[in-house]
Amino acid sequence: MAAGQDIAILAADAAGPDARLLLDALSDALLRINGDSGRSSFDAEAATPRGGFYIARDGAGELLGCAALRPLDGPDSTTAELKRMYARPGSAGVGAALLAHVEVQARCFGYARLHLSTRVANRRAMAFYAKHGYAPLNAWGKYVGAAQSACLGKQL
Repeated sequence: MAAGQDIAILAADAAGPDARLLLDALSDALLRINGDSGRSSFDAEAATPRGGFYIARDGAGELLGCAALRPLDGPDSTTAELKRMYARPGSAGVGAALLAHVEVQARCFGYARLHLSTRVANRRAMAFYAKHGYAPLNAWGKYVGAAQSACLGKQL
């Protein structure tokens, strides 16, 4: 993607064909980096009124990346969880644009915090989130005691 090129980010169906292409690419990349695709951590069918799935495209409509947002602790939670964040290789600026979009959406849905989990081995993701203000948190749910996972968060 050329520097300065427009990025459009829109809500999409996480079970749709474009989403499937991006989610499969993410799963393949995570499998190479971490030895785990992360597929079991995201249910594309579990839509919620206080969340969404977002797809980034360039000006020509090419798929660039995706991210999902959902409540972390039930439907009335003030904490949202970022899931399935992915930017295609070579798509400079897409990750930052997606993250900013999800943060805005989270605020609009009334969340006060945004949390996420990534693998410690995914150094690129760890550096990306640190650059954008995400700090280590106590683990929650299935991540408790999982030394390979890093739980991160940010006040919105």
